[in-house]
Amino acid sequence: MATAGHTSQVASAIKDINHKLFGGYAELLRIPHTARFAVGSVIACMPFPMVGMTITISVQHYYGNYSLAGALTAVQAIALAVFSPVLGKLVDKFGQRQISIPTIIVWMIAATALVTCITNRAPSWILFCIVPFMAAIPPWGAMSRQRWTNLLKGDRERTNRALSLSSVFDEAMWVIGNPLASTLAVISGLLAFSFTGVCVLVGALMVLTELTTEPKSQTVLAREAGMTRKQYREREAARAKALQAEAAVERARCKAIDEGLSEAEVQAAMRLAEADVKAGRKESIWGAGMVALCVTWFGLGAFQSAAGISIIAFATEAGMKQYTGFVFACFSISSLVGALVYGAKNWTIPLWKRFYFCLTVVNLGIGCFMFARHLWVIMIIYLLIGVCQAPTWVNGNQLMLHLVPPTRFTEGMAWMGAMNSIGGSVGSAIAGQFIDRMGSHGGFLVVTTLALVSLAIAYTGFRQIKSSTETPTLTTVSV
Repeated sequence: MATAGHTSQVASAIKDINHKLFGGYAELLRIPHTARFAVGSVIACMPFPMVGMTITISVQHYYGNYSLAGALTAVQAIALAVFSPVLGKLVDKFGQRQISIPTIIVWMIAATALVTCITNRAPSWILFCIVPFMAAIPPWGAMSRQRWTNLLKGDRERTNRALSLSSVFDEAMWVIGNPLASTLAVISGLLAFSFTGVCVLVGALMVLTELTTEPKSQTVLAREAGMTRKQYREREAARAKALQAEAAVERARCKAIDEGLSEAEVQAAMRLAEADVKAGRKESIWGAGMVALCVTWFGLGAFQSAAGISIIAFATEAGMKQYTGFVFACFSISSLVGALVYGAKNWTIPLWKRFYFCLTVVNLGIGCFMFARHLWVIMIIYLLIGVCQAPTWVNGNQLMLHLVPPTRFTEGMAWMGAMNSIGGSVGSAIAGQFIDRMGSHGGFLVVTTLALVSLAIAYTGFRQIKSSTETPTLTTVSV
């Protein structure tokens, strides 16, 4: 009887944990039409995890050159960093279907041309001309999040949960994409690119034919308001400036009161803040903490991309190239678990402590790869440190709320994303050069150096990051 009671309690506890972690997500997916675009956007995003690895494995196979493979993936990463914001802006203006369809056509043509040139060992300059067009990928993740936000407008709790669900799906995409890319690319680069193309088409059909949840574009909203798009943008800009002025005045009032200023001085500070917004003057975002955070994100992109190409080289030397995707998938699975658990808890530990702890675990863990003597050792390290990967990104996003003015939060996030993409391209290019000269050990030497330097730079902003997040608060963390 006691055993049965104990078993029942364990089952009940497991059920409670399962409901806490997944109950809210299941509720969202039961909303009509949501599962279709949410899952479809993940399927359509398969080029993100698969194309870079497929290019690396295929180019190394046909050309025997890691420098060329690293340089090509670097060019694609830079093109993605440049084109993604442009495509996002065009989607806002003209609509998701209107921009996605021609973008997909460009990508399919580029993918066909690239695989044809690689398998026929075309001159490398032709590959460099084609690879930028492989960045013609609609911003599926952003479009999915926009649909959630539009559908759940006014419900902050469920909106935050939906955005967390999108991030969990993103991690699942990497879990599936990495092993598939390595397995298929080892068999045939043509097979890997063909599978990716099928995913793009299937995912696009699921998302773009779901019209009931598609947000209205600026063109449609302007037409409904009886305005031109220019007039509509000017009206919305005026509304945004009014809201910015209101927020700036309130911040100035609170700050002046906290400093113990007189009533007259408080009023003067409020008038000055309002005048600054109306004059178009912006509060500076480039403090020591912001600089350190952006350089840290550059380092994260650099050493993680360098680790990717170095692991492929290491596995190739060991005759285990077909297993590289599973190694990367372990990192993504571990990160997925970390995202689910970290996002389900309200944290009282100060944000700066969580940020530096997770960052240190990830950097030092990946820095240990150069001491590994077997591919499975790298996989185990990935499993152990992966639980801190997603929380590191969450903490970085949360830090941005403390380090930049609210009116420039989007700009701050854009800088973080751009620095990470550029770092990724630089890291893979440098690692490719060292691998060609010194083998995988040279690549891991680059990884360790970048990881340690990145961690050291992160601590240069310690004072501002700590002071801006010192007060412990109950923070609902959005993954």
